[in-house]
Amino acid sequence: MNQQSAVKVLFASAEAAPLAKIGGLGDVAGALPPALRQNSAGKLDIRLFLPFHAEIKRKEPQLGYLGAFSVPYRAGTFSVELYVTMVQGVRTYLLDSDVFNHHSPVYHGDPGLDGRKYASFSVALLEASRFLDWRFDILHANDWHTALAVYALKTLYKNDPFFKETRSILTIHNLPYNGYGSESAMTELGFPAGTDPDLPEWALLTPLPLGISAADRIVSVSPNYTREIQTRDFGCGLHEYLQKNNQKLSGILNGIDTKVWDPARDPLIPYPFDSTAISGKALNKAALQRELNLEENPEIPLLTVVSRFDYQKGIGLIFDAIPENVRKSWQMVLLGTGAPDLEARAADLIREYPHKIVSLLKYDEVMAHKLYAAGDIFIMPSLYEPCGLSQMIAMRYGNIPVARATGGLQDSIINYHADPDNATGFLFTEKTYEGLVSALNSAILVYRDKPTWAKLMQNAMRADFSWNASAQNYLELYRDLINQRGN
Repeated sequence: MNQQSAVKVLFASAEAAPLAKIGGLGDVAGALPPALRQNSAGKLDIRLFLPFHAEIKRKEPQLGYLGAFSVPYRAGTFSVELYVTMVQGVRTYLLDSDVFNHHSPVYHGDPGLDGRKYASFSVALLEASRFLDWRFDILHANDWHTALAVYALKTLYKNDPFFKETRSILTIHNLPYNGYGSESAMTELGFPAGTDPDLPEWALLTPLPLGISAADRIVSVSPNYTREIQTRDFGCGLHEYLQKNNQKLSGILNGIDTKVWDPARDPLIPYPFDSTAISGKALNKAALQRELNLEENPEIPLLTVVSRFDYQKGIGLIFDAIPENVRKSWQMVLLGTGAPDLEARAADLIREYPHKIVSLLKYDEVMAHKLYAAGDIFIMPSLYEPCGLSQMIAMRYGNIPVARATGGLQDSIINYHADPDNATGFLFTEKTYEGLVSALNSAILVYRDKPTWAKLMQNAMRADFSWNASAQNYLELYRDLINQRGN
């Protein structure tokens, strides 16, 4: 960046690994700020703001207490305590208040409770910067949980000189989750209804659409998802707004933490390996087959699934596809939890195919690493996928993805049938189990061709999914916003 002094960025999120991680947002918010800091050559002062969740308190991070401040709202004020810790070199502020925290989970699952929590947090984080006397240049908000901080800058704080020069970015990680149900909390905090004529009526008291409307720039987490959300099928009622305002919309593909996900140095797998010494891959597979009482046979392709059990993830397609493929020679291990009916179907598979399929109905970080390292084929038939990180992790471990051509899956996987020399996986377009069966059959057929499969693995393992490229794109976006402010 060309500025003489460091550009100050307030990075706001509901979750961030390793402090609090529920989903992909936690991975991104934990990895992107350190990558931005490391790639900025000292020209970026980026600070992370999080609610002080009960989950974080249980981990007892090393903290500094900075004091308490008041946040105004329609009926008076509420108090917030502010703490600071360091995470991967990034100054991280934890905000605690009975109004939006009270020993609560990261997400209640109740729209009203979550609306109150994150609407209050969105205002409190702005007041925290004032308490710190830290005038940030850019507010970088993420998803609906902090979208109201962006909207607050254009409404509640419109004439506040402290925020006069602030510009804003809102990253959309998952458009369907828009914060609907926050209306009473917003009214309590004094938020006015939106007035943007391009927004549909239902969106005028809904956090994510209001943040999208107020933001100076909107980013989605992959170029293809950026195109998709401008269509009726993926736009969640906002496609016309995004079409009309696409000049402020761009797509930046997420990355993964390549230090955490590194088969050469992964402490959670039995045998390290990399693209130049691949033999450890077979040893991991054999070890997992023994551990899970599967036939120990290197010739049998091992299919793996590491996922939330959700219909969006296409888990139902996997279960529908199994009877079509059950006579073929393969093994499958599924790891995850989610919808009760999908968990029940997974449990049924164990009883029906005890020597072929293992269903592990739990969250298990160690087993996830083992499955990435041991698997031959990684199944990810998402009905939609804004970016997806699992396919990137799988490829880094030589676990070849079979995935739907949607969102970031299409951006990150080179389809074998389109470009066999450079391929890193197999893509299919249909939202049907027949499409998955066809793609799986293709992958299993190629698996039998050892030289071709070895080339596929090499291609996949050498693909660069580090945060460096994404960080550079975000840094360029920050630079553009600062330059626009000066015009």
